[in-house]
Amino acid sequence: MKTTYIRLTIATALLLGIYSCKKGEATTSDYAVSEPEYNKEIVADSISSVATMSVKDKQFIKTANVNMEVKDVYAATISIEKSVQDLGGFVTHSNLQSNVISEDTYNTSDENAMLIKKYQTENSMQVRVPTAKLGELLTLINDKKLFLNSRVINAEDVTSSIKYAEMEGKRIKKTSENISDLKTTKDKVKMSDENMSEENQQQLANLEVTDNLKYSTVDIYIKEPKIRIAEIAVTNSKIIDNKYKFNFIYDVKNAFVEGFYLIQRIVIGLIVIWPILLIAGIGFYFYRKNKSYKKTTQTDKE
Repeated sequence: MKTTYIRLTIATALLLGIYSCKKGEATTSDYAVSEPEYNKEIVADSISSVATMSVKDKQFIKTANVNMEVKDVYAATISIEKSVQDLGGFVTHSNLQSNVISEDTYNTSDENAMLIKKYQTENSMQVRVPTAKLGELLTLINDKKLFLNSRVINAEDVTSSIKYAEMEGKRIKKTSENISDLKTTKDKVKMSDENMSEENQQQLANLEVTDNLKYSTVDIYIKEPKIRIAEIAVTNSKIIDNKYKFNFIYDVKNAFVEGFYLIQRIVIGLIVIWPILLIAGIGFYFYRKNKSYKKTTQTDKE
């Protein structure tokens, strides 16, 4: 009896062990299948939680900066711009350009050639989107990435600045009332003008803060990691250069004409310096005459 009980216990333990292993394998398999979806939810939640952060009695100006690599810069640009518009935002800057890495021309015939350009495309954008939609926009941008280089989200607490602006507004208003009670003098006019200028600057600052609270600014830099190649059919310029580089008959004719003009310039130059030539001729005449006289005198003495 005792032996039978031990055997039953061992059999039960083995069955429980096999069942546990199978259950563990099934759970692991299920987890592996659902992991990508789980990670996507984590990424979306992390973007949303940072970008849509809200604290009671606090006001934040939110900005973001995204630097990433995409498969197609042009397609990603169009998609991002459309997403921004759909969310009620607008694009303030978009600079899409191709950086040429190399450029070579290969002649394929006497008339034709092929220009080969190797380049990479990039775009630097700045968009503004309603602050409430910032998290949604960042999620849409994140879906376009091949590789995320960096993503920075800033939330600047401007609660105290807004309170201070309100107090400054009351001070400026009180100052304006005090100035109006003064007698009209040059000093009063000057003080009134300075106070009005300060009031205008304060109102401008308030408008900027209100606008930045309503709309978040997002700077986006995207580029393609791969090098693109453009093949452009062009004319074989070398054969054209050789064709018109030298024309014997024309060059000989042109040489005769240029020689004739050179003679004209020399004659005109001599005419211009005729006084110098006249003085030189007179000097040479007297020099020869004096030399001839000395030679005759020396012959007579001998």
